[in-house]
Amino acid sequence: MSRYNSLIYLENSYLKDFDATVTEASEECIVLDKTGFYPISGGQPSDLGSIIRGDEEFKVLRVEPAHGGVVHILDRAGLLTGDEVHAVLNWERRYRFMQSHTACHILSAVIFKETGAKITGNQIEVSRSRVDFSLENFDKARMSEYVEKANRIIAEDHPVSTKILPRSEALAIPDLVRLAMTVPDREVIRVVEIEGVDLQACGGTHVQRTGEIGKIRMIKAENKGKANRRVYFALDG
Repeated sequence: MSRYNSLIYLENSYLKDFDATVTEASEECIVLDKTGFYPISGGQPSDLGSIIRGDEEFKVLRVEPAHGGVVHILDRAGLLTGDEVHAVLNWERRYRFMQSHTACHILSAVIFKETGAKITGNQIEVSRSRVDFSLENFDKARMSEYVEKANRIIAEDHPVSTKILPRSEALAIPDLVRLAMTVPDREVIRVVEIEGVDLQACGGTHVQRTGEIGKIRMIKAENKGKANRRVYFALDG
């Protein structure tokens, strides 16, 4: 299936519903000319919701990247190429992911500043999230201090914004990429900025201000092999 004309979640993470046209349909899989549904990527689960044609509702069970675009997997077949539809996101779920993803950036920024550790992975979930990072010496008590520093930053209510930069310009920014992996080979890179706190290459959805997150509550911190540490946290508020 081909790519979308417009991935509108990249510019507007707060869009709860939208109108679109089906450009491709194959059984329960469809492509739209534009979408606000985020596909599973970068440790963030895909959005869920509904796609409505007239009086018929098709549940969105999963959204996946495909050939540079996104495919919606529905609960049943029936939509056809050319259909005009109205799509509705499961907003409560999406907003929780936005809060958690921005929280991951803040906690990662604190850990990087304090230890120089790079991020080796993350996973966002509704009930809790985790951040993995590379660090030789691991002190669980210090990790609690990092979480509290992250909470102070959250309470300061920093604005969060995104911008698209040419690859060469983006990679010239010091410490832009803190993941322990290479940046995808793209001509442009989307950058998420938490003003005064963090500047990071990222394609995920985020809140507009850190105060929307609430508060991070550390669940546990553990070793996950040589120089690989993991912190689980939940959001209160």
